[in-house]
Amino acid sequence: MTAKEPKDQNKWYAVYTRPRAEKQVYQRLVEAAIETYLPLQKTYRVWTDRKKLVEIPLISSYIFVKTRAKYFPVVTKVFGVIRFLTLEGKKPPIPQKQIDNLRLLIDSNAELEVTSENFEKGSNVEVVAGSLIGLTGELIKFNGKKRVVVRIDNLDKNIVVKIPMAFLKKIR
Repeated sequence: MTAKEPKDQNKWYAVYTRPRAEKQVYQRLVEAAIETYLPLQKTYRVWTDRKKLVEIPLISSYIFVKTRAKYFPVVTKVFGVIRFLTLEGKKPPIPQKQIDNLRLLIDSNAELEVTSENFEKGSNVEVVAGSLIGLTGELIKFNGKKRVVVRIDNLDKNIVVKIPMAFLKKIR
């Protein structure tokens, strides 16, 4: 935290919702004037009589809210919210850069895979070309192929995306 940064500023937090209630909770939080982010992924669902493009939450049962500690009770009173994500009894903030990375991934329409697999630490890379320009992550081996993983701190989730090696630059 820098000297100019206010101590009690709005930060991103992960909120656990009832199963399959993410979109309804998102709408209720927006109506309560709470800044909210629900990353939705487009995918095709196939039924016996049709095939339809639908938007589903990228990370099941989680949404992100940008708020201050004094407004936590407002968030938890919203129908469908179960609790804030906690770690050792505290509500850890999600870094802004990770929310920015999520937005880049969702807006790119790249093929994404969410996993809880524990990957070896990889080389830090930045995407320097293509629709994901500015995305940062780690270069790892996944299913025998090189992929970029974007970790979401404290959520125990990783988002794995295929990006051409020519689009990547190693960063320190």
